[in-house]
Amino acid sequence: MKGLIIKPDFIHLYEEPTAKALDVKEISDYLKERLPNIEIDTREKFFIHHLSFLKEKDREEIIDSLAKRIAQNRISNLTVQEISFEPLSAEMEYEKKKIEEPNHKSFGILYQGFKLQGVLSELIPKEEKELKHLHIIFTNQLFGTWSQSDGRYHARVSIYGLPAIISTTGLVEAPAKPKEYYLLKREYHILGMREKVTSDLKEKFQGRFIDYNDPRTTEVMKGYAMQALFYYLMGDPFCRDRNCRLYNAHWQEDVIHAQLKSPYEFCSFHRKILDSLKR
Repeated sequence: MKGLIIKPDFIHLYEEPTAKALDVKEISDYLKERLPNIEIDTREKFFIHHLSFLKEKDREEIIDSLAKRIAQNRISNLTVQEISFEPLSAEMEYEKKKIEEPNHKSFGILYQGFKLQGVLSELIPKEEKELKHLHIIFTNQLFGTWSQSDGRYHARVSIYGLPAIISTTGLVEAPAKPKEYYLLKREYHILGMREKVTSDLKEKFQGRFIDYNDPRTTEVMKGYAMQALFYYLMGDPFCRDRNCRLYNAHWQEDVIHAQLKSPYEFCSFHRKILDSLKR
């Protein structure tokens, strides 16, 4: 195993300023403690960081191109895999604001995850696309991937590769809440009590799912950052052990267990790999 693992020399973390409960600096410190031989830096929002190196005369043109391509990756119908349309000027203007203004919030728009990853990858300079660099982007954008099993798009927390993208919105929206949550929500709708749904359900299921501005966000995201690392190391970010931080959780309660309540951080297999990186 020792000869097969090539560790990165650099890990670059990108902040998401709209996620007030996310402390990327704390995640950086967490990684530095476990990966002392890797240089880890924290950067401002991905677009702001990389666009700052462009010449002013090129920047506006590139921003317009990025805005259009991101707008083209919007998913309007979850059951249609291939999407091709010319975005409206208002849609492109919205994306342009998100690129230029780091504190601009998202409004629940779902994007094609792998195509979004491709757009972001092109902004990374050639010298940082080398194998020794791992880029981890935290974003408020919600993205999804197509599932062949049921023929529809599903929201995801993360997509790994160059770059790795981890969504603070996806952390809330992608893993399913407890089954009882949906049953009770349906009852409220049948009884015409829709205005009470959000507040009542949050109170009844408090602590059983990650919510927006949840104080547990940073701790949970440490596990997703580690998944990004293991994708880089092995091409497989996940573990079957539900106690391991690399567990591929599809339910909120499994996310909470693996990241916050497990008796240990990593299974013996993945812990040995992490230990080998310290040598």
